Amino acid sequence: MNSRFTVTLCWLLISAVSVLAEFRAGVAVRTVNPEPLLPVSGGVGPSHPVTQRQGDLTVRAVVLSQAETVVAIASGDFLGFPAELGNRVRALVKEISPSNILIGATHTHSAPDCYGFPDGKGGTARDEKYVNSVCQRMAEAIREAFANRQPARLKIATGEARGKIAYNYYAEQLYDPRCHVIQALDKAGTPLFTLVNYAIHPEVLGSEAGICSPDLVGPLYDRLAAKGGGTGLFMNSAQGGMVTADNRLPGGQEARTWAECERIGRLLADEALRIIAPAPEQTDPSLFCAARNLSLPVDAPLMRALLRALPGSPGPEATEVTTQINLVNVGTAQILTIPGEALPNIGYYLKRKMRGEHNLLFGLTNDAFGYILTPEDYDSFKRYAYITRTSLGERTGEIFVKAALQFIQESPTPR
Repeated sequence: MNSRFTVTLCWLLISAVSVLAEFRAGVAVRTVNPEPLLPVSGGVGPSHPVTQRQGDLTVRAVVLSQAETVVAIASGDFLGFPAELGNRVRALVKEISPSNILIGATHTHSAPDCYGFPDGKGGTARDEKYVNSVCQRMAEAIREAFANRQPARLKIATGEARGKIAYNYYAEQLYDPRCHVIQALDKAGTPLFTLVNYAIHPEVLGSEAGICSPDLVGPLYDRLAAKGGGTGLFMNSAQGGMVTADNRLPGGQEARTWAECERIGRLLADEALRIIAPAPEQTDPSLFCAARNLSLPVDAPLMRALLRALPGSPGPEATEVTTQINLVNVGTAQILTIPGEALPNIGYYLKRKMRGEHNLLFGLTNDAFGYILTPEDYDSFKRYAYITRTSLGERTGEIFVKAALQFIQESPTPR
């Protein structure tokens, strides 16, 4: 064989392998405002009527790939996005393995009910036509993000978000102020997206304000885009019990206005961009994704009753739920999903045990089974009466943490 031809062929093969292994990223957004307006849900119980809308409800997707590994991260402006709907979305996305599609909710308390909570009158406020359209649009966003993938570099950073953003309603300082940021850059160095991972309840307005809204997450997205951060994607963290937006006013009142949503959302966006700005670029980040099923017993009476009533429930005789948890390594970051609202102590512990330089928790992802407490916290304080009642039971935290630690130990270290 001609030596020049052999060298050329080898070079082409090496180039092809290099292109196939190249880290790529894509992003897409769909607006999902209900037309006409629908009642909004702030938790278990009847939804509340609305008369106006502030900001746009959206579903957003980021797709990352390297060689044969493809991972989608999607987020919707809802209280939660149950696995029943998440699986509908996954079934519509043929390009990506269902186990590699992570679907979270921002946890706004001002969006239509995706669960189908009983309204106390034998019905529910969940609108099947609307939730089906949301599933369709989320799948469209994931597929478009997949098609939009381009060579990308990453910046990843962790830092404390400064200013009046969040606090713990039950114990003021018992929350995690760290903000984790992942930003993808195109070949020209322009941000494609900025993912913000932070623990907070987006409930400035609250479900009884008569407003359909993404709450503070909408202004967060607008600010990121306006300041050159590309498309924003917010993934909530361990914000259970009760890490909420700091909209406190002097005298014990709360600012429940769109202007306050803008203040907090913009401040969080500014902090995220400040934190990510000095981070070094990762030009060849590795990508790993694994999924496992986790079964959790349903012991709490309220949640057991809901399990029997909600659409897509496993049936009246079921005493446990099964959910998907994911572990993702991307560059120097490690991501663990949580199927609910873990209390801050669980979040701190898991981050300490994770193996990345930057450790992110995606709460309310792949499902949202209420609050996740340790046995020591469950039904132990008057303050915890509500979160105890709206949890699966006292064993949830213990079972989840044990499974998560084993998952972490059996997975590769991020690099």
